[in-house]
Amino acid sequence: MSAIKPLVRVASRAMPLPLDSIDTDVITPMSRVIDGTYVDRAFEPLRFCADGTARSDDPFADPRFAGAEILITGANFGCGSSRETAAWAVKAMGYRVVISESFGDIFASNCFKNGVLPLRLARDDVRALLKAAENEQIVTVDLDEMTVSSGLQHFPFDLPEIRRKAMLNGLDDLDVSLSMLGKIEAFETARLARRPWVVPHDADEDGCR
Repeated sequence: MSAIKPLVRVASRAMPLPLDSIDTDVITPMSRVIDGTYVDRAFEPLRFCADGTARSDDPFADPRFAGAEILITGANFGCGSSRETAAWAVKAMGYRVVISESFGDIFASNCFKNGVLPLRLARDDVRALLKAAENEQIVTVDLDEMTVSSGLQHFPFDLPEIRRKAMLNGLDDLDVSLSMLGKIEAFETARLARRPWVVPHDADEDGCR
């Protein structure tokens, strides 16, 4: 079993980051991937000046959002290169859910693999939640009910059932595959019965004649 923590319901203040197209080189610059400081220096262009000092407008330094488990951001979050460190850094910063209008496909996949829920909502819904976050309202993500709510606002969302079950049970991709082992073995047995020539009967254990 993986060490992923099951995600059923998250209720917390949310970190608002209303910027579009934050790519993986902003989330974890390659120089920080190489030197291993990609967590401490995550979102470096938004948090630090060129000389390494902290920016006065660092959005992550706002004490109102300390301890937030939900990140709400602009469209196309996590676009760019396919570095998994971007998902690692987001998770290490304490975010269990990232809400956006859209994501880079590989980043979203890496989030699922690491127990972070990349949640897509309509643009108007994201804007409403950004406003709620700025007002320090609690945002609740409920994977049983498939809703995001804040105050009297409720926004339904869709998620592939295989992803939903994996998040609910704290499963990574390998765990999901192993949970289907019976179906996989049944498929292979049926396939061999239909196409016995695929595996020669005189093959040795290594598949060689």
